[in-house]
Amino acid sequence: MDALMTDAVVAEEEALLTRVRAALQRAEHARATHDGLRDAGELRALREEAQQSADDDLPALLHEMTVRQRLRERQEPSALPDPDHPYVAHLRVEDERGVRDYVLGHASYVDPRSDVRVVDWRTAPIAQVFYRYREGDEYEEEIAGRLVTGMVLARRVVVIERGELTRILGDGIALSRGDGGWQDDHEIGLAGGGAGVAARKGSLGIGVGAEGRAARADVTALLDAEQHAAIAAPPSKPLLVIGSAGSGKTTVALHRLARVTAREPSRYPVDRVRVIVPEEGLARLSRRLLEPLGVQGAQQVSTLDHWALTLAKETFGGVPRIGQETPAIVVRLKRHPALFDALRARCASLAPERTRNVRKLQRALAPIMSDYEILGRVVEASKGDLPKSAIEETVRHTMRQLSDSPEKELASITDAAAKTTIDGRQVWEDTPEATAGSIDLEDLPIYLWLRAWRGGIGSARIAHLVLDEAEDFSLFELSVLRALVQQPPSVTLAGDDAQQTGTGFAGWSRSLDALGAKGASQVKLSISYRCPRPVAQLARTILGEQAPEEAVRAAREGVPVVRDAFPDEAHAQLVMASAVRDLAEREPRASIAIIASDEDAARRAHDALSDTPRVRLVLEGDFTFEPGIDVTHVDAVKGLEFDYVVLPDVSARTYPDDRESRRRLHVAVTRTTYQLWIIEPGARSPIL
Repeated sequence: MDALMTDAVVAEEEALLTRVRAALQRAEHARATHDGLRDAGELRALREEAQQSADDDLPALLHEMTVRQRLRERQEPSALPDPDHPYVAHLRVEDERGVRDYVLGHASYVDPRSDVRVVDWRTAPIAQVFYRYREGDEYEEEIAGRLVTGMVLARRVVVIERGELTRILGDGIALSRGDGGWQDDHEIGLAGGGAGVAARKGSLGIGVGAEGRAARADVTALLDAEQHAAIAAPPSKPLLVIGSAGSGKTTVALHRLARVTAREPSRYPVDRVRVIVPEEGLARLSRRLLEPLGVQGAQQVSTLDHWALTLAKETFGGVPRIGQETPAIVVRLKRHPALFDALRARCASLAPERTRNVRKLQRALAPIMSDYEILGRVVEASKGDLPKSAIEETVRHTMRQLSDSPEKELASITDAAAKTTIDGRQVWEDTPEATAGSIDLEDLPIYLWLRAWRGGIGSARIAHLVLDEAEDFSLFELSVLRALVQQPPSVTLAGDDAQQTGTGFAGWSRSLDALGAKGASQVKLSISYRCPRPVAQLARTILGEQAPEEAVRAAREGVPVVRDAFPDEAHAQLVMASAVRDLAEREPRASIAIIASDEDAARRAHDALSDTPRVRLVLEGDFTFEPGIDVTHVDAVKGLEFDYVVLPDVSARTYPDDRESRRRLHVAVTRTTYQLWIIEPGARSPIL
């Protein structure tokens, strides 16, 4: 942008800010002095304005009139926008009534006399014009039940700090205020050119390929020497494949499975091979990646939860109701190696007949899972993995599960309507009492392990077993699988302890021993094919002291990682939504992932993009691996890859400086095959 245009844009935005701040300060003064006559005059002015207003102005004016009338009646001041941080964006439109400016903020305020319109960026009808159109576009929107048309003259995100304009971001504009005045900033968002790099149906993506040949491919001939040596290992010998994100662990494991079934089909028939992974997204990807290798994976691939639930129903003849609101700290305790060790010591004499059904097992374990002293030793043995609060939380949760279920307590009530809410749900749903009579999904591997250990679980049924992201498997699950794999064990484990996102990992030595694969051959993959060099270097920095001694080599150079900081989530979402829409339009074949820190943050990011074509909210791993925009969270993406990755909420709150946060952020940044964009709203994460 040339100097004259820069000066013009800055002057325009500073004049608007001055006008808005002055109006807000006058309003604050009037309210502070309880100037009733002024309020009445402003109400009259608002009514007159409403009678002659444009259609898209009317909702905001009516809202402001209602608020001020209620304030007069209640004699309470409303929340005005903060003059030091009054808004986050500026929209200028022109229609048959002329040119008007709207500013998008956290609260609404309309002052017709000052030509000031502050509207809520999340809910105001006119805000959808900002989201859906660019400068120079003609718009046509239904607002307040009326069709409104016009043209967008200006559309800019602005950063205002302590009442001073410090940044202007718009269509073709990126300006920031420095010590020497206003200057061009870097381009916001993601560069083009990355569409089609990540895995697609019928292709194993960037994870396959000899060094220097990281192009997309789907044939075994392009495996590098390390990968080929791994898949060529004798199938009767257990194999552990260790590699960083994008080194081809999944590629190797699935190629080995395909090779085993093709070369010795009588010993390793396809219907008796199994691939088990932690998350549904990786299960879906594995099924797709097996197709070009000649293996139909619909029955052979499952998640840990699905495998445990199916096996428990088969073994015990059914299971009680599974609880849906297990406290996270209880989940961590039930998967921890310290609990495994405690139960081995406590249950060595458990009678086989007490392992025949789930209720007997639940009662057998209840004295242990509600004993403060025993759980205290488990927490102590975890060496800091589990907080002391896990003791009280586990006892409380266990006692709730053992109490009579609400259904039983309400059995005497014969009127079904009395036990049902207006929306058709049971009255006890979503209450602590809903836990009564239930078990947790995390209980099933424990019960199955006790059954296998003390009572037997049936004959071996798995000819070849693949465990991907094996660092997320608990000792309970590995011990059960040991009983199901034919001997000698034909297994492939693929993993990376730097990507451990839970507390169940006991280390490779103990994990192999629990699976009955002690003495397994080990292959370390040293080249990252997925992530370009800038991402690989950042990933190592994020791990800090948890990073392996030897740095992973990146097979490719790449475009720089983009980082943008904003004062709050509102700024971040407005910029993110605009840039991602633009990228999706420029590159319709690109796979774009917005990976939030948790499910709630993913929902908010999706709301900002909800009007965008081909945007999908993916919370339960139901990825399509088709071009478009997937909005998801970090716990759903292990093992997956996308052309572009956006992290919309990297902050001190979401990623504090602890070991777990470092591993989770490492997982998030290493999902991209082309470019990464890190957005930092509010206080920056100390990890970065």
